[in-house]
Amino acid sequence: MGSRRPSCCLRVRIEPYPKNGRAGDMKPIRAIIADDEEALRDHLKTKLLSLWSGLEIAGEADEGETALRLIRELRPDVAFLDISMPGINGIDVAKHAIGRCLFVFVTAHDEFAVEAFEREAVDYLLKPVTGERLAATIGRLKDRLVSAPVPDLSGVLERLSQTLPKAPGHLQWIKAQQKDGIKLIAVNDIYFFRATDKYTTVRTREGEFLIRKTLKELENELDPAQFWRVHRAAIVNARLLQKVDRSIAGTRTIRFKDLPDTLAVSRAYTHLFKQM
Repeated sequence: MGSRRPSCCLRVRIEPYPKNGRAGDMKPIRAIIADDEEALRDHLKTKLLSLWSGLEIAGEADEGETALRLIRELRPDVAFLDISMPGINGIDVAKHAIGRCLFVFVTAHDEFAVEAFEREAVDYLLKPVTGERLAATIGRLKDRLVSAPVPDLSGVLERLSQTLPKAPGHLQWIKAQQKDGIKLIAVNDIYFFRATDKYTTVRTREGEFLIRKTLKELENELDPAQFWRVHRAAIVNARLLQKVDRSIAGTRTIRFKDLPDTLAVSRAYTHLFKQM
């Protein structure tokens, strides 16, 4: 078969395995990665290639339909599927591709998701993926590729579809700049966003980081029930507020849990804190 490059994915080579076997062939083990956030795909890919000698990342997808097409066209051994993707989610992708490959589901840290996956004995990874956890998953995958046929997960996937809560449509991760590269930060760990001249500062317990998103973009992408605009130059994580001080003049100052920083609330947003 000639090589061709699907329009919605990166660096794809279509080389089907011979019909007479999978793990016994000399060809490398092949995988695809599906996640709608490029930084998270790159993070997982880098760790996979560093821990799994002979693995080939045959394709990448940023949404469910593309992931399903890659599974059908590339016939990978393993598919790493983000649970929350535009269009069809990772569970539904697997339901439409049962028997074609092994699946590892990637999810944001959620106690309900973790409990569901462990109860069904399905491989999963928590974001951001750690080397120790990934190494254990790789070990299990290698054993299954050598010793067992691809399992029929029809019943398991159906139960997971009914059990797992619907994934939120809001921004879950921020890609921040560091001296030595890119840092992935869960938005739940961010105390506040503050605009500077050219960048936006992200404040976590670890320190400050810079991102290129504007506050206007963040306001549209973050969950408004959790992240509140309190100033034209600041958005705060309401879950991490400790208290709001009020001066004699009526101005309000935000104090955070386990953080010495404070932020002033502009008059246009004081109505958010009338009950505090």
